[in-house]
Amino acid sequence: MADKIQEKYTYNGKEYPCCASLTMGVIGGKWKTVILFHLIGHTLRYNELRKLMPTVTERTLSLQLKKLEDDKIIERKVYTKKPPLRVEYKLTDLGESLIPIISSIAEWGNSVS
Repeated sequence: MADKIQEKYTYNGKEYPCCASLTMGVIGGKWKTVILFHLIGHTLRYNELRKLMPTVTERTLSLQLKKLEDDKIIERKVYTKKPPLRVEYKLTDLGESLIPIISSIAEWGNSVS
């Protein structure tokens, strides 16, 4: 398991009581893991994510993307050179470090369904 045990863990200005709660604070919730799963190996536009996740509301998707961006897990790139405005999302290096975790979660879900 973890090599070092601390009394508190801090990431991106937030404190967590343990390393597991830090991880779940960053990737936990109904939609963050789904977003990350779809971004593995892909750069996707907002509308492409919406099509892959038809039951999520636009507001919720926007909020979850913003949180993942704030936590430096995904990168948002805006193209403004020619209309219409284009926004793409992709995993950062830190986000890519979560691929084994997200893949394991997906494999577990597949095995029990």
